[in-house]
Amino acid sequence: MPRDFSRTLRIAEQIQRDLAELLRVEVKDPRIGMVTLTGVEVTADYAHAKVFFTMLGDAEQIAAATEGLTRAAGFLRHELGHRIKLRSIPQLHFIHDESVERGVRLSQLIDEAVRSADGAKKKKRG
Repeated sequence: MPRDFSRTLRIAEQIQRDLAELLRVEVKDPRIGMVTLTGVEVTADYAHAKVFFTMLGDAEQIAAATEGLTRAAGFLRHELGHRIKLRSIPQLHFIHDESVERGVRLSQLIDEAVRSADGAKKKKRG
């Protein structure tokens, strides 16, 4: 069983690399813009793949990018079929990954807390 698990991971990584290349070179949809793929999860039967992406922008731009990626999913799947030798190429499901934005927000909050703590220490000394 561990061997099958590692094969699934290798296929997910290969899909991520190939999709990143296809998005950069082949897809011309202006809605997609600067999208970064953060991960791919493939089901055990290779029927479906969740493709996680992130991008800078507001909710409207993210929704437009999600729609653009969903519309391009058939083309991307077809192109993956030429690059990856699998019996069946998984259906692609694009999901916006909010973890990067959440991490940036947490980092900013921590920085603010440290600055306010440093400011309070300086007031006590002075």
